[in-house]
Amino acid sequence: MLLAYWVHDLSPFLLRFSDNVGIRYYGLAYVLGFVGAVWLLHRYHRAGRSPFGSNTIGDLITYIVFGVMLGGRLGYFMLYQSEAIFRDPLALLRVWEGGMASHGGFVGVLFALILFARRHHVSFFPVSDLIATTAALGLFFGRVANFINGELYGKITDVPWAVIFPQSATAGTPVNLILPRHPSQLYEAALEGAVLFAWAQWRFWRSDVTRTHPGRLTGEFLLAYALVRMLGESFREPDASLLLGVSRGTFYSIFLIAGGLVLVLRRPVQPPRP
Repeated sequence: MLLAYWVHDLSPFLLRFSDNVGIRYYGLAYVLGFVGAVWLLHRYHRAGRSPFGSNTIGDLITYIVFGVMLGGRLGYFMLYQSEAIFRDPLALLRVWEGGMASHGGFVGVLFALILFARRHHVSFFPVSDLIATTAALGLFFGRVANFINGELYGKITDVPWAVIFPQSATAGTPVNLILPRHPSQLYEAALEGAVLFAWAQWRFWRSDVTRTHPGRLTGEFLLAYALVRMLGESFREPDASLLLGVSRGTFYSIFLIAGGLVLVLRRPVQPPRP
């Protein structure tokens, strides 16, 4: 019966030059996410919905890239593998071994946007609203890459679309004895990526919220991400010890809910009267 399920056998490499060297889908996912963000920011500018032109967009994306990479990498070790970084600090530099945390990436982007806003003498929230409408693209590609890598798989199940992930078994376990699991990476790609992207684009183009209430769209995105992340976590096998009885992804999402509520409920600052 178990052999009726598809056995995950995808390669993490698009092109492979040696055992550990090549073009990985995970790295390509980040590239596609950043390229998509650049395209959207140019489109916003051409439509008159963003003040940032080509030169400024390049600078903004540079800040975002560093924020995502540094925040995601540091966040992974601090939030999920805190013991490892003390035991082997050089593991932080071995990016080819994987290990990124989306919650850490959010914190990294926060500091990157603060620095960008100060350098260019612009308000923080209008910039964060623009980036919030693009973030789901990177989340989508990242989750698809997680599935291709066979990592962050789901809990054991017998649904017809379950997948057998060889990485979930101990060494030497025959394939016919490996239990099928939820392809939770694809659930999260749909929820955190496709659904959030469609919603953010609808809010951006079909409302005037970015002009009348700067920061609210950012707060809404944080709230929406936290909720769909917690939903996805219910199908996902915890990849670290639990905190207060819940997965770490769910626990850290509580802070995003708090931050999102603050931004959604805050009163917009009215410009001074002439």
